[in-house]
Amino acid sequence: HHPNVERLDDPDDPYVKQEFQWSLFSNQTFEECSKLIHPLGSTEHYGIYGSSNGLVCISDEILNFDSPIHIWNPSVRKLRTPPISNNIKFSYIALQFGFHPGVDDYKAVRMMRTNKNALAVEVYSLRTDSWKMIAAIPPWLKCTWQHYKGTFFDGVAYHVIQKGPIFSVMSFDSGSEEFEEFIAPDAISGTFGLCIDIYKEQICLLFRCYG
Repeated sequence: HHPNVERLDDPDDPYVKQEFQWSLFSNQTFEECSKLIHPLGSTEHYGIYGSSNGLVCISDEILNFDSPIHIWNPSVRKLRTPPISNNIKFSYIALQFGFHPGVDDYKAVRMMRTNKNALAVEVYSLRTDSWKMIAAIPPWLKCTWQHYKGTFFDGVAYHVIQKGPIFSVMSFDSGSEEFEEFIAPDAISGTFGLCIDIYKEQICLLFRCYG
């Protein structure tokens, strides 16, 4: 955000982008709690890919197959960097992080695609400090599809995907390691402003329209 949080950001303006800051805000009062400084002192832009119970998952703003992932507790200034899981080059990577109450563990989920639309999914466990590659990919994901923004809730990673003209919500439970697909209503016919997020402790498809 801009130092003045009420000011609109223009990420394409290099002069404004130099002033960007990262902060923690209360989701109850929306007031700034503390400013964040990258724990490794990096001056490059980084992204937040999920937070839960005070832990924050950060990585490169533009993810690559070898982007380091950091699980960070800013309040006690502790950091864990999981090992790089593999050296396979993927053209697209999605990363999500959160707590799974069913298995009492923090999980990071990486979904990766190659240029030939081969899909790989792997799960990191904070408890064991290890990655696991998911072997069973359902047939309905072994096709050409377009991925859009996702979210993580109660240990489940959710993504909006498009296969041809059909939009659906894909879910992956990081505990049971099971996939599900929910076909979106016919009213969902375009991607502009479409996202999936958490609202009132539920997963919702939202249209973000700014007047």
